[in-house]
Amino acid sequence: MAMKDTAFSEKVCVVTGGASGLGKELGKQLAALGAFVVLADINEAGLGRAVAEISPSSGKAKPVRVDVTDAESMRSLVEGTAAAFGRIDYLFNNAGTAVVGEIRDLTLAQWRHVIEVNLFGEIHGIHYAYPIMRRQGFGHIVNMASGFGMAPGPLNSPYVASKFAIFGMSHALAAEARAFGISVSIVCPGYIDTAMIGELSPVNADGKAMKAQIPVKLVPVARAARIILAGVKRKQVVIAFPAYVHMLAFLHRFIPSLFARFSARQISQFRKIRNVEKRL
Repeated sequence: MAMKDTAFSEKVCVVTGGASGLGKELGKQLAALGAFVVLADINEAGLGRAVAEISPSSGKAKPVRVDVTDAESMRSLVEGTAAAFGRIDYLFNNAGTAVVGEIRDLTLAQWRHVIEVNLFGEIHGIHYAYPIMRRQGFGHIVNMASGFGMAPGPLNSPYVASKFAIFGMSHALAAEARAFGISVSIVCPGYIDTAMIGELSPVNADGKAMKAQIPVKLVPVARAARIILAGVKRKQVVIAFPAYVHMLAFLHRFIPSLFARFSARQISQFRKIRNVEKRL
C-alpha cells in the first residue's frame, strides 16, 4: 500500500527521463508517496519496464513517449497531462545526457546534442508547463542542473555549459514565478550511481579507466532521489549535494587558484589514459 505524503499524495507529477536512472527512481518514490506519476522518456521499452515496477504494487504511473528536444513532443506531453488530470502539480525536468572528453576532441554534433537534450529539453518543459501553472495559481518546477552547474569541472564542457545555463535560468524563473504561486527548485547533485556513470564512454579514452579516476564515492540513486524529494517538499530553491559540491562551488567563487589546481590535476590524470593515436 502506498505511503501518503501531504506534499505529494494525489499530486500529478511529470518526470522526464523517467525510463531509467534518477528519473525512474524519482517516479518510484513519488508513486510510493501517493502521487500519480507520468513517466516520460524517448525509450519506450525502458518506460514499460519502469512502469511495471511501479504499478500496481507501489502506486500509479503512466508511460508517455517524449523527445524532449522536440517542442511539439513536449507540448503534447505537458498539455496532454493537464487535459487528462485537470492540472500539473510538479514538473521534474530530469532528462539529460553528457559527452565526456577534451574540447579539442569534440564534434559540433556532440555539443549540439547535449545542449538540445539538457538545456532545450528543460526550456521546452518550462515553456508549456509554466502557463498552465500560472492559470492554476500553483505548481512546482524542478529543474535538474548539476554540481557542474555551480563549479565548472573540466572534461565535460557541453554538459557544464548546459548545466550552468540551467542554474542561471532557473534562478530567473524562480524570481518571476514566485508572484504566481509557483515554486522552482534547482537540483545540483554530484556523482550519482546511474548508467551515465556506469556506462561512461569518454571520447578517445577508456570508460573504466576514467571511472576509476572519479575522486569521490558515488551517491546511491535511491538516496539521491530521497534528498531531492525532501528538498522539493521544503520548496528549497537550490538542492545541492553531497557536501563536496558546496565546497567546490565555494573554491571556484572565492579561491579560484585552488579550484584551478584541482582542475589541472583532473586534466593531467585524464591525459594519461587519452588515446595516443587520436590525439590532436
